[in-house]
Amino acid sequence: MPRDATETRSRLIAEAERLFAEQGIWRVRVQDIVAAAGQKNSSALSYHFGSRSGVLDAILREHGEPIDHDRGTVWAALADDQTPALIEALIQPLTRRLGTTSGRCYLRIVAQLSAEFSRWDFDPTHVPANLNAILRLLRDRTTVADKAQRDERVLGMIQLMTASLAERARRIEAGDPLATDDDVYAANLVDMLTGIIEAPSRTAIVAAPHLAGR
Repeated sequence: MPRDATETRSRLIAEAERLFAEQGIWRVRVQDIVAAAGQKNSSALSYHFGSRSGVLDAILREHGEPIDHDRGTVWAALADDQTPALIEALIQPLTRRLGTTSGRCYLRIVAQLSAEFSRWDFDPTHVPANLNAILRLLRDRTTVADKAQRDERVLGMIQLMTASLAERARRIEAGDPLATDDDVYAANLVDMLTGIIEAPSRTAIVAAPHLAGR
């Protein structure tokens, strides 16, 4: 790809990333991205990415692939498949992204895709390998026997993780005061997510009154 085309593509990604994070993926108009990138040709984004979804996919790949590589490196270094270690491997590459503007935009974008989270196990070809492996192991660590409930635990964990990271990213961007430093925040997030996975099941307790009458 010629240098000018590469630079244009990079500017479009950068501006789409910023606008998606600040205004919302589906509120941003394609022409707003093109204008913010300094492009006079209104079809510039369509030429490089095909559509809004195309540039969104490019943003997710640009961040997601190195994040999953980092996740595998952290996991291998921990050499531990207990729940806290798995969650540490899951979130450490994400908390590192809080240190850059682009990384914070990415975290805020991912949190907007919560409607897609439940699909992680139905279409694993679209889920990075290390992420998929860790989520499967965490599902096996839950205290409930029913698969649907185990899936709900994992989904709830993903939702809390992404929402928490997105909110911290937003606060950093806004210059709002943070209640905890980065290390304390990360450790507390690991604890909260571990709690979702390992919390005792109340299914038997809820069912007990019905069983007592039999």
